[in-house]
Amino acid sequence: MPVFSDYCEGKVLCVPTLSQVLNIATLTAIQCIFCDIACLIWDITLPHSVPVIRSASLNGYTELARSLGLNPQAMMRKVGLSPRCLDDPETPISVVAVRELLESSAQAANAEDFGLRLARGRRLANLGPLSIVLREEPTARQALDTLSRYLRLINASLITRIEDHGDVVIIREDFLFDGAASVRQSVELAVGVMHRIVGELLGTDWKPRRVCFSHRPPHDLRSHRALFGNNLEFNSSFNGILCAASDLAARLPSADTGMAPYARRFLEQALSQSRTSTTDAARELVAALLPGGRCTADQVAQHLNMDRRTLHRHLQADGETFGSMMQAVRSEFAMRQIRQSDRSLAELAELLGFSGPSALAFWFRRRFGCTVSAWRKQQLLH
Repeated sequence: MPVFSDYCEGKVLCVPTLSQVLNIATLTAIQCIFCDIACLIWDITLPHSVPVIRSASLNGYTELARSLGLNPQAMMRKVGLSPRCLDDPETPISVVAVRELLESSAQAANAEDFGLRLARGRRLANLGPLSIVLREEPTARQALDTLSRYLRLINASLITRIEDHGDVVIIREDFLFDGAASVRQSVELAVGVMHRIVGELLGTDWKPRRVCFSHRPPHDLRSHRALFGNNLEFNSSFNGILCAASDLAARLPSADTGMAPYARRFLEQALSQSRTSTTDAARELVAALLPGGRCTADQVAQHLNMDRRTLHRHLQADGETFGSMMQAVRSEFAMRQIRQSDRSLAELAELLGFSGPSALAFWFRRRFGCTVSAWRKQQLLH
């Protein structure tokens, strides 16, 4: 009995008749119907301001949840996601809902490595048309640059940056979420998927120099070592992977299918239609430049190819100022680091762009009304 048709523009929504509803055996089934209705209406009316991700990001979730004794459909409905969204991997779903789903599933299953387990089953093909373009790049480094360019089409809240440091290339990955909510599972899934992508491009013999996470280590490291090897760093200043530059510069095996130009044209068209405002772009740059105290309005404006006055006009049009934006990003990073890592006050001060621990302590008390240690204890109680 159809409750709603699959989420797809132009299809008719089919509501069950009263007689059909009365034939349902249990109250649970009736509740599930209305949960699906609510979730699908949310999918259809998803606001443009809500960051979205392809439902392919949850590939393998149902099987993993069941293997750990969870009810995947119930877990999805709990965070406002319809199980039907998994029928089409291109369905846009809320990034926040996915984050909540991963964290709540990990907690319910008592599985700290939930995100990593999900990452283990990922393949390059899960990226859809983008995988065709990546496979036909001449080197893995160029494939990573291409991935960074189009990543917004896959996950609107994931920030990926590729940085060259001599003989090392750093792939940095982080999320922009409001508040202090945990993003551990999302981060480990993202880093795990990136590791799988690079490994698939370079072959099974490739090993990273190091894999880093900004959160504290898990109680059991076996899953992390099985996927990444032994070169792990927790409580790091960033999330990501350190690679040998020579590995990424090596020529990739030719995979010319003739489809890459068409796939790239499709991606460029989708990118041009994506709603990325100057404010959103500036916010991402603030997050990238903030560590080490390198973030100023002039620097952000320069990266956006505009002068500072033009940047301020764009921000003002969205009800923002550069100062308020930097404070918001700094607050999000501070809450996340204090809650999820064991970094010292001095390390946190450097990461958040303060001159020293005393400057961080003064700012934090004014911003949150308590000391860092008091806030951390309060979070542990929750």
